[in-house]
Amino acid sequence: MASATEGDVGAAVELGKVLRAAFEELSLHKLAASLGASEQALRLIISIFLGYPLALFYRHYLFYKDSYLIHLFHTFTGLSIAYFNFGTQLYHSLLCVVLQFLILRLMGRTITAVLTTFCFQMVYLLAGYYFTATGNYDIKWTMPHCVLTLKLIGLAVDYFDGGKDQDSLTPEQQRYAIRGIPSLLEVAGFSYFYGAFLVGPQFSMNHYMKLVQGQLTDVPGKIPNSIVPALKRLSLGLVYLVGYTVLSPHITDDYLLTEDYELRPFWFRCMYMLVWGKFVLYKYVTCWLVTEGVCILTGLGFAGFDENRRAKWDACANMKVWLFETTPRFTGTINSFNINTNAWVSRYFFKRLKFLGNKELSQGLSLLFLALWHGLHSGYLVCFQMEFLIVMVERQVASLIRESPALSKLASIPTLHPLFYLVQQTIHWLFMGYSMTAFCLFTWDKWLKVYQSIYFLGHIVFLSLLVILPYIQKALVPRKEKLKKME
Repeated sequence: MASATEGDVGAAVELGKVLRAAFEELSLHKLAASLGASEQALRLIISIFLGYPLALFYRHYLFYKDSYLIHLFHTFTGLSIAYFNFGTQLYHSLLCVVLQFLILRLMGRTITAVLTTFCFQMVYLLAGYYFTATGNYDIKWTMPHCVLTLKLIGLAVDYFDGGKDQDSLTPEQQRYAIRGIPSLLEVAGFSYFYGAFLVGPQFSMNHYMKLVQGQLTDVPGKIPNSIVPALKRLSLGLVYLVGYTVLSPHITDDYLLTEDYELRPFWFRCMYMLVWGKFVLYKYVTCWLVTEGVCILTGLGFAGFDENRRAKWDACANMKVWLFETTPRFTGTINSFNINTNAWVSRYFFKRLKFLGNKELSQGLSLLFLALWHGLHSGYLVCFQMEFLIVMVERQVASLIRESPALSKLASIPTLHPLFYLVQQTIHWLFMGYSMTAFCLFTWDKWLKVYQSIYFLGHIVFLSLLVILPYIQKALVPRKEKLKKME
């Protein structure tokens, strides 16, 4: 009898060992290694796709339910996702959310509250960058925290505007101004909404409250008909994900730093940078398209109706994919990429600097803010400095072509349009890749090495154009056109 019992115990132990071995084989670490990705990247992807079952649960069980239940659901799921990705380091976001609520309650609708919010949230984020920074792109708690920082600063500004006289606000400010007093649960639900906590998009507290109140639907009183639009964005995101997964082993940041790249012909180095510069953005495109689908599925993506009374679902769109893939201009790519973050900077930073009376200065300060918001690495500053320079030159070139009769006539020849488009796209993505080199390699020793290998081509070309273009305009633009422009 004893031997039989011992045999059962032994079998149970063996079974336990087998199950444990099987579990270890299925561990995220090993799964990530088999896919050629890091465990943190795999956790991030899982968390983003987890938004879809959560959105379905919300649609079927919480839509039109009591507000506090919805806030609790968003807070609990957001915190769970934060714990799954960052463990106990979720306390960073929790601390900032609670302190932000206290700032609003204790300081009220004052400029002091806005300035305190801006300084505290930005200093906390920058301190996080400083103490966690490495020379590589790491997925850590500062990644969702930069999204949260903008949310909480925007919340403070909208709350401040809510205390002003309606007539003193612009139509845009009236739309976002918060008239009520948000509770801690409302602020937490807004901050931790699972569809946007990790990588965005940005949205206002007013828009979030419309979701909670069941107003974001194309069929009043019913669940929104948003499954098909959500699946379209998800499918598009999956296309980019597959493309990025297939190509990522062959087009890498590290190759830019290799001796093999340095020894290649100059034309090859430029062409590799061109292809890499577009490809490297696909990981961001993937995440934003997938999360946009989650927002659409919940209803948060509802943006009203067009002139034909068809529902629009682009309120949370962070990408204009067609524009991104086809535009031959730098400004086109900027307008198609990370749309909600750019809109946030325009609304809460650029337009608030109107008192400076200088559009270029306001734009420069906005780009400096964006660079610091991304991190403390020198590569971010170089990237956004290049963006500022390139956009300035592009606008001058467009103005020159428009005002010069000879260039306008040449540009209007239909048979030359394909050639012009090809040349523009080549220049566009070559120097987009040039700018992204600093952005993705972070530290000065890395991006400087790559820039040296192509002889600082981007800086030389655009700084030279900045100096030369006024003389070209003087030679090609008739005097009457200049006088008309001055008037």
